Amino acid sequence: MLNRVIKQFGLQVDSLTEVEDSHSSTVYKCTLTKGQNVFLKIPYTKLKFQRELEAYEILKGRVSIPDMLDHWSGDDECPGAFLLSELKGKPLTTEVSPTVAFQVGVLQAQMHTIHPLADQQFYGIKNEFANWSDFVEQQFYSFAEDVKIILDPQLYTQAIEKYEQMKHNLPSPDGPSFVHMDFRPANIIVDGDQVSGMIDFESVRFGSTEVDFTKLYRDFLSFDTTLYKAFREGYISIRPLIDLETVLPFYQFTDAFNSIGWCKRRGIEKNAVFLEENLARLKEFMKQQN
Repeated sequence: MLNRVIKQFGLQVDSLTEVEDSHSSTVYKCTLTKGQNVFLKIPYTKLKFQRELEAYEILKGRVSIPDMLDHWSGDDECPGAFLLSELKGKPLTTEVSPTVAFQVGVLQAQMHTIHPLADQQFYGIKNEFANWSDFVEQQFYSFAEDVKIILDPQLYTQAIEKYEQMKHNLPSPDGPSFVHMDFRPANIIVDGDQVSGMIDFESVRFGSTEVDFTKLYRDFLSFDTTLYKAFREGYISIRPLIDLETVLPFYQFTDAFNSIGWCKRRGIEKNAVFLEENLARLKEFMKQQN
């Protein structure tokens, strides 16, 4: 399939390497014979291809993202493919300066200022905002079928009870806004003290902004209060920030729970480290809350 995609885009490839930490697509970094770096992205499904295609249409010129150089809608064997420019830099880490954290806040807030328009029609990206609580619940109980196989029965029952208890304490959702759904360091590219932009839009929706802070907090903001403060300042320079102290505990809990189910679906052995991390998070959360 890779050779077919390369041929489809008419590329003269000198070398290529598969990009790690891409969970919903197969991604290759290609160095062309002229020395230019580009990325080939093959989503796992037609729906993910369509979401990504529509996201580029929505975000172009409004948020810093790669340029879509070309795309192919695929056929019966291939869901589709994208040819993307390179954002200069590397994925975000906790070793960055507060200046970068501020820019990450700006980037996310800029994305959250994008709202659905009445005359826009999309086939891949859904507006889940009107039924946001139902959307979150549907995701939770969908993964629960997989989680049930992994967890001790008593812990599983306690987790379900905790979810039902916590969901009633949430404030009204904030939106409708464009939400990434996978806004984490691996999808935020940084070059020195500059944020180059964000990538990967296979899971995007219009929904409540509250869902987008969870993975960023888990993998970045929770490690350094200085970075957390700078991020907040960056975000509120663009738009108001929700009460994260109220909302985050619920989403941290559901993220750990859902991630356990995700590991079951995608392969326990292949995702053993991530599974153990989320089992530990869930158990610690249950201990703190009881």
